[in-house]
Amino acid sequence: MAEPQREWFEKDFYKVLGVAENASDKDITKAYRKLARELHPDKNPGDTAAEERFKEVSAAYDVVGDEEKRKRYDEVRRLGPMAGGFGGGGSAGFNVGFDDLSDLLGGFFGRGGGGNPPGFRSAQQRPQRGADLEADLALDFEDAVNGIETTIHLNDGDGPRDIKARIPPGVTTGKKIRLKGRGSPGRLGGPPGDLFIKVTVRDHHLFGRAGNDLTLEVPITFAEATLGADISVPTLDAGPVKMRIPPGTSSGKTFRLRGKGGSGDLLVTAVVAVPEELSDEQKAAVEAFAAASDDSPRTHLGV
Repeated sequence: MAEPQREWFEKDFYKVLGVAENASDKDITKAYRKLARELHPDKNPGDTAAEERFKEVSAAYDVVGDEEKRKRYDEVRRLGPMAGGFGGGGSAGFNVGFDDLSDLLGGFFGRGGGGNPPGFRSAQQRPQRGADLEADLALDFEDAVNGIETTIHLNDGDGPRDIKARIPPGVTTGKKIRLKGRGSPGRLGGPPGDLFIKVTVRDHHLFGRAGNDLTLEVPITFAEATLGADISVPTLDAGPVKMRIPPGTSSGKTFRLRGKGGSGDLLVTAVVAVPEELSDEQKAAVEAFAAASDDSPRTHLGV
């Protein structure tokens, strides 16, 4: 159950939010979000007045934006002049001290005996840390490999806002990046929450990932695999580079090109491309090669 706080007697939370006392919950939330957007520290860096006003608005909404707290707050406000006891002035002939008022409230809210009602504190209400937020971010393959500065668009209970984020090189799908203090703002002077960015990396039509390295499959001909060759292979950022295929390269053999894979190496796997159709001349050449070959690659199998 929401318990009355000292601030309930000192502040007109409806006036703070600029709404009528009979305003609907929807109107109260709308007014709060508008003020929160205008006064948010991200939009007013270094403006202490805006920061204090933002805290005041957050504190007001914490009460009248909650159905149970608002009901109790309205009950307390109906006590009328007794609230003057906090300021030491009050109406003539009716100045209730804090201890007396606390006792009265104890009875008003159903407590027997003296003392403060549960949770009724003379100190400021405890600061509350803002909620953590999570946002999804889809990255192109190149941006995930190289890193990028991007903008995260948020539209939560505090209204729409844009957050600048630096994505480090080498992020992978499922990686969560924490932006400290960029979540929902705290209330009553509490610290803001954090923003967690969940990354999804789009596939590339040529390259894959293996840790910090990039992977690439390169088709080579039967002649290149057998006799060896110098071929060109693409890289992600530096354009084509030359690579030597040594004679007798088997399909599936992987070569490492150091420093050509973003922040790592480029792992190039040679795949021998077998033609689906041969000309008569090519067929004759292959048959001649087969006739001249005495060794079987299956000898070690014992068959």
